[in-house]
Amino acid sequence: MELRTRRVLDRSFTGMGYASIIFLALALLVLLLPIFSRGIGAFVFKGTVEFRRFNFEQFARGDKDRLEHELAEANEARAPVFRYIKAFTDQLYDEAIPDTYKYEKPFRDLKFSILNLLGPEFGSERPIMMRDQYGKTRWDQAKQKLHDILFEESWDHSQAGAMGKKVLTPRVEFYRGTALEGLFAYLEQNLEKMLQPKLTFYWQFLIDKSFDAHFFGGIWAELLGTFYLVLGTMILAIPFGVIAAIYLTEFSRPGKLVSLLRTFISTLAGVPSIVFGLFGLAFFINTLKVSQSKSVVAGSFTLALLVLPTIIRAAEEAIMAVPRTYKEAALSLGASRMRMVLTVILPAALPGILTGIVISMGRAAGETAPIIFTAAVSVGQPLKIFEVFSQPTPALPWNIYNLVTEHEAVDQIRHVQFGMVFTLVLLVLLLNLAAILLRARISKRLRG
Repeated sequence: MELRTRRVLDRSFTGMGYASIIFLALALLVLLLPIFSRGIGAFVFKGTVEFRRFNFEQFARGDKDRLEHELAEANEARAPVFRYIKAFTDQLYDEAIPDTYKYEKPFRDLKFSILNLLGPEFGSERPIMMRDQYGKTRWDQAKQKLHDILFEESWDHSQAGAMGKKVLTPRVEFYRGTALEGLFAYLEQNLEKMLQPKLTFYWQFLIDKSFDAHFFGGIWAELLGTFYLVLGTMILAIPFGVIAAIYLTEFSRPGKLVSLLRTFISTLAGVPSIVFGLFGLAFFINTLKVSQSKSVVAGSFTLALLVLPTIIRAAEEAIMAVPRTYKEAALSLGASRMRMVLTVILPAALPGILTGIVISMGRAAGETAPIIFTAAVSVGQPLKIFEVFSQPTPALPWNIYNLVTEHEAVDQIRHVQFGMVFTLVLLVLLLNLAAILLRARISKRLRG
């Protein structure tokens, strides 16, 4: 091949390599930026006085005197709202307005929305459900709720062949001439006084347990459950994975059996994760009965099988990368094969082995399908360490899916969903960064 042609090909392949790197970087930015920007909203946001009241009543956080002062100001600003409601209720009962029946259901829905925005009237009996005991705890949600109160949404399908057009009608028009007419302007002008938003850094989102199906609180149960699952997985998978890699590289003789074992390992690495979940349910729970039903231990066994091929292959490659002269020098000094492996091969291969282990931890933390049938539940309290042998646990990947697809009020807890995703992605990124730094540090130490 001519030198000129080789140069052209080299430059072409180099350009394609750089273009691929840039494309992957842009793809990561497109994927991660929305997660990070919206996930931060679970930690930094404008919290209302209802949020501060919830934190004080449930966790005893905050200054009591200041909170009482804020609540007094908020209740003073809310008093006219409840007077409007009472005056209109009296009109309905006294039949002071015609066509009373047409107002009953819309007014009931409007009253429910106002109570959802502001919480129950001060001094009234507190509802049983926690979500009804407090108004909106976040300012962004409060503004959205106010918009829903001020405007009624409908769809115009009058144009044939065209898509429906959303129409917003001021709700005040429906109540024109009644005691509620002035309510809507008052809500719009005084919402900030009634809820008193303040910039809040809620780092306790990571350590607070959830209340009322994630309407309030944090994700401690899910975070702790993920930690238990990953820890149990690594305790089970690392010894077997490293021992298998040592056997395949240092003690086995080339032959059909070893080839068959490598084929099994490669096949196991390609099995869909949902199959591992079904296998874990059938084998670990129904056959071996490691627990009566779902449990952290059963999930850890299942995830250990899932990551075992990765650990074996990573450890195998790391061991084979150790220079042959290391082995020959150790054996020539009279060391046994086992001693050579433990004192020479494993320390030299440690960076590669640790990299495979940490990457496997990241995969175990993010898997959903294997734990659906073996370990995960949608709602649960943080487990104590001795409960992992018999109890299932919430976990970040499963609860993300559950909150996004099956929660009764999915739009009201978007911040929790993105907060969970942000935490899980950050956890996986930190594990991968730890693998890179750990590998570099150990390699530098081994080089002296």
